[in-house]
Amino acid sequence: MLDLTNVRNIGISAHIDSGKTTLSERILFYTGRIHAIHEVRGKDGVGAKMDSMDLEREKGITIQSAATFCQWGDLSINLIDTPGHVDFTVEVERALRVLDGAVLVLCSVAGVQSQSITVDRQMRRYNVPRVAFINKVDRAGANPDRVSEQLADKLGHNPAFVTYPIGLEEKLNGIIDLIEMKAVYFDGESGEDLRREEIPADLMDKAKELRHRLIEVAADYNDSLMEKFLMDQPVESAELISAIRKGTLDLKMTPVFCGSAIKNKGVQLLLDGVGLFLPSPSDIQNEALDQDNNEAKIMLESDSTKPLVMLAFKLEDGRYGQLTYMRIYQGSITKGDNIINVVNGKKVKVPRLARMHSAEMNEIDTAGCGDIVAMFGVDCASGDTFTDGKVRYSMTSMFVPEPVIELAVSPKEKTGLSNFSKALNRFTKEDPTFRVTRDDESGETIIKGMGELHLEIYIERIKREYATEIIVGRPKVAFREAISQPANFNYTHKKQTGGSGQFARVGGSVEPLPLDAVENYEFVDDIVGGVIPREYIPACDKGFREAIVEGSLIGQKVVGIRVTIDDGSFHAVDSSEMAFKLASIMAFREAYAKAKPVILEPIMKLEVSAPEEFQGTVIGQINQRRGVIMGTDNDALSKYVTVEAEVPLSEMFGYSTDIRSVTQGKGEFSMEFKKYSVIPKNLQEEMVKEYQKKRLEENK
Repeated sequence: MLDLTNVRNIGISAHIDSGKTTLSERILFYTGRIHAIHEVRGKDGVGAKMDSMDLEREKGITIQSAATFCQWGDLSINLIDTPGHVDFTVEVERALRVLDGAVLVLCSVAGVQSQSITVDRQMRRYNVPRVAFINKVDRAGANPDRVSEQLADKLGHNPAFVTYPIGLEEKLNGIIDLIEMKAVYFDGESGEDLRREEIPADLMDKAKELRHRLIEVAADYNDSLMEKFLMDQPVESAELISAIRKGTLDLKMTPVFCGSAIKNKGVQLLLDGVGLFLPSPSDIQNEALDQDNNEAKIMLESDSTKPLVMLAFKLEDGRYGQLTYMRIYQGSITKGDNIINVVNGKKVKVPRLARMHSAEMNEIDTAGCGDIVAMFGVDCASGDTFTDGKVRYSMTSMFVPEPVIELAVSPKEKTGLSNFSKALNRFTKEDPTFRVTRDDESGETIIKGMGELHLEIYIERIKREYATEIIVGRPKVAFREAISQPANFNYTHKKQTGGSGQFARVGGSVEPLPLDAVENYEFVDDIVGGVIPREYIPACDKGFREAIVEGSLIGQKVVGIRVTIDDGSFHAVDSSEMAFKLASIMAFREAYAKAKPVILEPIMKLEVSAPEEFQGTVIGQINQRRGVIMGTDNDALSKYVTVEAEVPLSEMFGYSTDIRSVTQGKGEFSMEFKKYSVIPKNLQEEMVKEYQKKRLEENK
């Protein structure tokens, strides 16, 4: 059985275009998994190994996270390359849920960008230790020192260089190893031959200063190192490595590596760092909930002899049928074993077991604790827990953000309906942020997602993979409704139609929750003295939940609301669950009208990067779109400006064309959901008028 201390489950995460996939390609080459390097947008037309989808190769972006495994000396590495585009953020979310460590890739010119902040937040959500790799130090304007400062200022990290470039931009020659205090040069056609020499004299002072800083940061995690640091005594490499590892695993420090993946410099030292500083499965505490003991928390053991516990974290409908990616947290599994889905109790026999190498599969007979494997013929949902039946534990699932944009779609030809349905069923199963609903009034199929690109990719996939042409409606923003002040209700529901009637009275209040509240709806039961019998309380809750599905302003979901019931009355014969549910629905409508309802719109965090001469135009464009400028950052070296703003999503359609045209194609932007905010009054009045007009026409 594999020595768990030599296993690393790592993810590579970054802002779009920081060079994640290029770095993954080099890792596969140096570990011997591939024998030729292909670039993301290479002229050979092959594309990077980890970008297996045609669309990924055409657009030069990663859409789906890709898993692979490789060997680096004694290390067995399970590697997941994740997308950098915010629209595919759930791919990063689910990868980080099952990984033990991560490499945060940063561009040495652009530094910490909006999506770097997002992936860092995701890493913190799952307590994932990370090392940073400052890539592209060969580019004009490269400044690793500035990026390290941004790691501290923008992300709150405690960074310290472990490697540092010898020369920048086109003068990049090699990398300084600050632990061993050696200069490392990368010879051979693809930088595969390492040559270690003395550090160049002109860089010795800088190297000593950086090593001093590294020891200073690491000394906090090792008392004897702290003593040596204070006494200015020499420090052994092994002692320094041990302290850095402890600081990294405790999420207290971030070792920083530098290099250029495209120029084949620095990647092998990063691989050494993955082994030295990132955790093995046995270093991580994983929790499960015992379903047989009121969901009591259980600490799982990284032991292949214990009962099996594994999590399905990603589904893919590939050419081999449905593929389910699993992370084994405890126990082991062999082909032919029976496993049980804790969610629905279904027993499944494992027909085939494989390790994935991007789109290729390598069949295996058995897998142990800490492994990431793929299985066939296992019907489940993303986030389901499987065991061998000896225990009934379930793992907590991943965080899934709410979609913010929707489109009406339909197949062009009636004959394409079957394929259209198949595609939508498959994609909703694979991607929890892709939702499909039917508009009962118009009969249209509505798809919802995280952004324009997200939905555009799925529409393109339906055309290509299912040979079905699609008619696409105009994009619509997912507006919400809320109340702006508290209001009381006291509603009596009475109906008498021969025999037993219906009677229920509910009294109480509604009040707004803070806009950043975790829950969108709270129900408070303050009933005393049995004025509403206990058995009818859930019916009241159900009624309010039904009522908030559709607000009266524009027919959108009501969010951020607390409903308190503290009064009521019942009739011994005429009261029923149905009566209290109906009374609650009507009571909510009564209170909602008095609570000054407002429309909320999704606000996006926008980051635009463009040459300095276009700064005024870029800011003017954002202001025209009701944007609020949050800050600007001018980089004197690259002569580029970065503008951060908050802009309503409804104003952002067509922005990609506009920004390119006003910056001569040099402007880039990224956008992610930030919050919901109240829409201006004049726009609210217009939207309400339009909605009422539409309702009148439908009722004619």
